[in-house]
Amino acid sequence: MLYRENGQFKTSYPADSQILPIRQDRIGMALLLAAAFVVVPMVSSEYLLRAIFIPFLILSLAALGLNVLVGYCGQISLGSGAFMAVGAYVAYNCQARVEGMPLIVSLLAGGLGATVLGVAFGLPSLRIKGLYLAVATLAAQFFVDWACLRLKWVTNDSSSGSVGVADLNLFGLSVESPAARYLLCLSFVVVFALATKNLVRGHIGRSWMAMRDMDVAASVIGIRPMQAKLSAFAVSSFIIGVAGALWGFVHLGSWEPAAFGINRSFDLLFMVIIGGLGSISGAFFGAAFIVVLPILLDKLPYWTGLPMDTATASHLALMIFGALIVFFLIKEPHGLARLWATLKEKLRLWPFPH
Repeated sequence: MLYRENGQFKTSYPADSQILPIRQDRIGMALLLAAAFVVVPMVSSEYLLRAIFIPFLILSLAALGLNVLVGYCGQISLGSGAFMAVGAYVAYNCQARVEGMPLIVSLLAGGLGATVLGVAFGLPSLRIKGLYLAVATLAAQFFVDWACLRLKWVTNDSSSGSVGVADLNLFGLSVESPAARYLLCLSFVVVFALATKNLVRGHIGRSWMAMRDMDVAASVIGIRPMQAKLSAFAVSSFIIGVAGALWGFVHLGSWEPAAFGINRSFDLLFMVIIGGLGSISGAFFGAAFIVVLPILLDKLPYWTGLPMDTATASHLALMIFGALIVFFLIKEPHGLARLWATLKEKLRLWPFPH
């Protein structure tokens, strides 16, 4: 009964087109953001911030960018790990080669570098689609892996390909503590999630969804396929590139090309599919499923007191994790975000059966 919108009347077009039209949703989002910005940094331990919250936020941002391309525009991509790598290495070179480069500018420059690569490898989408496009984007993964290992300029003449950053600061303030790194990642996630939500609600997002549903019909009604597809690749690659820069600078500190291998691309694709295609909240649900659930499953034998060695516990966690993925895809192919939306609709209609 608390989730009814009785008496909430809209008297203007801006009020009717709000991102969160129900007052309860606005209050809940405000409380969630307040808890994320204030409560979590104060009460969380260093382990929680470094091992759970920071990876969750960065991977949520990367999944959000991939969802723009796969979920909203319908273009399959298997090169998201490469875009993360480009974002990380471009940001690193900005910090290493330009004296006094601000951290924010370096992170955004990483996103711009990934945008250039994304648009370049998005050009085949004008002619091919489906699995053929997936193979074309997969070529970006292998090309970037080769470039990071063989081109010494990319790694600032590092013989092993491993690079690192230290003494991060933002506007003169140190970003070395786990709480400061968490707040930096959270700020990026909130800004990009809000921008993406507004973007997909406008004419650009509608053109993406039209290309996803039926590209021939979309071109007939006046939508330009080249503009729609390449803009989706550009926006997606930019967000993923910023996420890659945050992953290298904030989470890892030092990294090598293997940190952005093909497994990272598959992880991001699984997050989008499990969380929900074409949904902003699906990126967060998918990231929570991929990041948090394996940690909980690893701890389960110790919490239950079952006598089990470490190897068996890790294999059991992988088996349960895979079984849960299959279960959720069978139970709700549209992802966890769809389950959440269905639950909210039932709360709005309860106790009425219709």
